Amino acid sequence: IVSTRLRLSGALCEPPVQGSRLKQKGQKIQERGQWANKWEFILAVAGSIVGLANMWRFPYLCYKNGGGAFFIPYVLFLFTCGIPLFLLETAMGQYTSQGIITCWRKTCPLFEGVGYASQVIITYATIYYIIILAWAFFYLFSSFSSELPWASCRNTWNTDSCLELENRSNSSNASLPGNTTTPVMEFWERRVLAISGGIDEVGSLRWELALCLLLSWVICYFCVWKGVKSTGKVVYFTATFPYVMLVVLLARGLTLPGAIGGIIFYLYPDPARLADPQVWMDAGTQIFFSYGISLGILKTLSSYNRYNNDCYRDTFWLCLLNSGTSFVFGFAIFSVLGFMAQEQGVDISEVAESGPGLAFIVYPRALALMPLPQLWSVCFFLTVIVLGVGSQFVHLETMAAGLMDLFPGVLRRGHGRQLLLLLLCGACFLLGLLMVTEGGLYLFQIFDFYSCSGFVLLFISVCQSLAIGWVYGADRLYDNIEDMIGYRPRPLIKYCWLYITPVVCTGTFIFSLVKYTPLKFNNSYVYPDWGYALGWLLALSSMLSIPLWTVYKLRQIPGTLHQRLVLLCRPADDLPREQKPPDSCPLNSEPWPLTEKEETDSSCVPRGSRRDRA
Repeated sequence: IVSTRLRLSGALCEPPVQGSRLKQKGQKIQERGQWANKWEFILAVAGSIVGLANMWRFPYLCYKNGGGAFFIPYVLFLFTCGIPLFLLETAMGQYTSQGIITCWRKTCPLFEGVGYASQVIITYATIYYIIILAWAFFYLFSSFSSELPWASCRNTWNTDSCLELENRSNSSNASLPGNTTTPVMEFWERRVLAISGGIDEVGSLRWELALCLLLSWVICYFCVWKGVKSTGKVVYFTATFPYVMLVVLLARGLTLPGAIGGIIFYLYPDPARLADPQVWMDAGTQIFFSYGISLGILKTLSSYNRYNNDCYRDTFWLCLLNSGTSFVFGFAIFSVLGFMAQEQGVDISEVAESGPGLAFIVYPRALALMPLPQLWSVCFFLTVIVLGVGSQFVHLETMAAGLMDLFPGVLRRGHGRQLLLLLLCGACFLLGLLMVTEGGLYLFQIFDFYSCSGFVLLFISVCQSLAIGWVYGADRLYDNIEDMIGYRPRPLIKYCWLYITPVVCTGTFIFSLVKYTPLKFNNSYVYPDWGYALGWLLALSSMLSIPLWTVYKLRQIPGTLHQRLVLLCRPADDLPREQKPPDSCPLNSEPWPLTEKEETDSSCVPRGSRRDRA
């Protein structure tokens, strides 16, 4: 082992060879690329983490869990888990300039399985998240009509039980009869989905949704097909347009009658709810959902940064932007829900929902009650689409970059990137077709509930905080950050990596398993046993990647168990602060002073050192 390390260390200070063996054979390997400027990185991260969870999940959780009192556990989780893990992932990606798998191979090979777990999760997310875009495109195209199709019961898909929307605020009996449905519900279930009776009734393909899904994939493909060169330009639109529309929707919502009642309902504090452990779990899982932690997104996007980018400062600004956007979205959503509740003479708790039900049932119902409903419908669904695209093409880039960094000799030559993206888009599109069948929504709910669930993200977060805090070393990562940005972050985040974050995430993870209740569609339909088995297979396929890969690597390396553990816990020698001259001790990981000869010989300057950056 020592001789191998010496050979590797000696090779580091040999004069640089122009190109690898593949290059010498005339097969040029393309560079990974970098963001053209800092704003491209900021906008790319903002566009990926400020997504649909901010719009339809945070406001609902806030009202459900005590209104303004919910901010107490939310802020505590933000500072003990959200910001520390956000900085950890951003710093890892920027320091190693590698994707979600190879960044772990470089820093802590023993935990390379964390990278594979993230790769599995982001693959699942890429397959099912884009289905929301297909639905949104369907609603957008349907909005260009003389009358919104979900505003009346005079359509071919409506049943005799359909009761049209009307102003019922002065009605003595505001509740709907038990045997009637609304046109917006029938449009969603009968026109858009043509939903079947269960997951075992797949039914036929909804060809209109399939075309919308194809359109979504074409857009995402061309957003990333040229790498950061194309992505860096697209984010100027995808990250800023939602804020323009947020201002428009917020201004419209606040001017509606009943808006104040909705906002009061959104923010009215109920401190008694803080005694419920479920409130704290909801706060923690919302942080992980909305910040993209453990998905590999942050590592991938930051890997395209310049080495001396101030990732520490970026972390705080991006976290502030994300949480602030969630808070403001609550005003835009609940002002409209307050208007709808007043118009229909019902309590706002009867119309407040989370998830797809808010975007495709409740909000369209409110839009149909507004003046110029087509205009506001187009504005709303354009916002949903751009938010979804901003997250989806980053998912695709994360998945592709992880594979390209794993096999650069094959995938970074010629048109390898474009072919890989085409293959990934085609495969995910074909798999996604199962979710645009008549029984597709049942499968979509399984993916959403299990593959990217809170306990999966919490488990991976525990593993990566332990790996960096105790194996790679929190002080070592602090040294890396200082080498990149020129100053040392405050020590509080280091203590979070070591103690607070693992403890909080572990406690929340255990509680989520104790409080686990099987998924029920619409709180009524019980899935067959094979449906739940599929869900747990999706969840365990990512979680088990970590221990299985560790066992595999330990069996592959010769030597005693202690020797194998030492070798697998040692960072790669070609990291910026790990490079050493041939005559240095190969077990010493500290940086070495440059000799007078080395000061004038650029071949022995470690990549990323301060003199190299200068």
